Amino acid sequence: MISTIDGGREFLIETNDAHRRDEYLNAAVEAALQYATKEGRHGILVTRHGHTTFTVAVSGKVPYGQTWEENSPQ
Repeated sequence: MISTIDGGREFLIETNDAHRRDEYLNAAVEAALQYATKEGRHGILVTRHGHTTFTVAVSGKVPYGQTWEENSPQ
Protein backbone atom coordinates (compact mmCIF):
# COMPACT_ATOMS: atom_id res chain seq x y z
CA MET A 1 0.00 0.00 0.00
CA ILE A 2 1.19 3.54 -0.81
CA SER A 3 -0.29 6.46 1.09
CA THR A 4 0.34 10.10 0.28
CA ILE A 5 1.28 11.98 3.44
CA ASP A 6 2.07 15.48 2.19
CA GLY A 7 0.49 16.26 -1.19
CA GLY A 8 3.15 14.62 -3.34
CA ARG A 9 6.11 15.49 -1.09
CA GLU A 10 6.01 12.40 1.13
CA PHE A 11 4.71 8.84 0.78
CA LEU A 12 4.28 5.95 3.20
CA ILE A 13 4.85 2.42 1.90
CA GLU A 14 3.67 -0.62 3.89
CA THR A 15 3.83 -4.18 2.57
CA ASN A 16 4.94 -7.70 3.54
CA ASP A 17 5.54 -8.70 -0.10
CA ALA A 18 9.10 -8.07 -1.35
CA HIS A 19 8.01 -7.79 -5.00
CA ARG A 20 5.30 -5.27 -4.13
CA ARG A 21 7.73 -3.41 -1.86
CA ASP A 22 10.08 -2.72 -4.77
CA GLU A 23 7.16 -1.80 -7.04
CA TYR A 24 5.72 0.60 -4.45
CA LEU A 25 9.11 2.16 -3.64
CA ASN A 26 9.83 2.76 -7.32
CA ALA A 27 6.40 4.35 -7.84
CA ALA A 28 6.79 6.59 -4.77
CA VAL A 29 10.30 7.68 -5.78
CA GLU A 30 9.03 8.53 -9.28
CA ALA A 31 6.15 10.59 -7.85
CA ALA A 32 8.46 12.39 -5.40
CA LEU A 33 10.94 13.09 -8.23
CA GLN A 34 8.20 14.81 -10.21
CA TYR A 35 7.52 17.11 -7.26
CA ALA A 36 11.24 17.69 -6.57
CA THR A 37 11.86 18.55 -10.22
CA LYS A 38 9.15 21.23 -10.11
CA GLU A 39 10.73 22.78 -7.00
CA GLY A 40 14.30 22.38 -8.23
CA ARG A 41 15.81 22.62 -4.72
CA HIS A 42 15.69 19.26 -2.94
CA GLY A 43 16.42 15.60 -3.49
CA ILE A 44 14.67 12.40 -2.41
CA LEU A 45 15.14 10.59 0.90
CA VAL A 46 14.03 6.95 1.24
CA THR A 47 13.84 5.86 4.89
CA ARG A 48 13.38 2.31 6.12
CA HIS A 49 11.43 2.31 9.39
CA GLY A 50 11.19 -1.47 9.71
CA HIS A 51 10.98 -4.62 7.61
CA THR A 52 7.66 -3.61 6.09
CA THR A 53 7.47 0.19 6.41
CA PHE A 54 9.23 2.92 4.43
CA THR A 55 8.81 6.60 3.66
CA VAL A 56 9.85 8.38 0.48
CA ALA A 57 10.10 12.16 0.81
CA VAL A 58 11.32 15.28 -0.93
CA SER A 59 13.95 16.43 1.56
CA GLY A 60 16.12 19.48 2.14
CA LYS A 61 18.75 17.12 3.61
CA VAL A 62 19.37 15.73 0.13
CA PRO A 63 20.96 17.77 -2.68
CA TYR A 64 18.83 18.38 -5.76
CA GLY A 65 19.12 15.55 -8.29
CA GLN A 66 20.13 12.91 -5.73
CA THR A 67 18.31 10.09 -3.93
CA TRP A 68 19.60 8.93 -0.55
CA GLU A 69 18.62 5.95 1.57
CA GLU A 70 18.71 5.74 5.35
CA ASN A 71 17.53 3.50 8.16
CA SER A 72 15.38 5.10 10.81
CA PRO A 73 16.95 4.97 14.28
CA GLN A 74 15.17 2.34 16.35
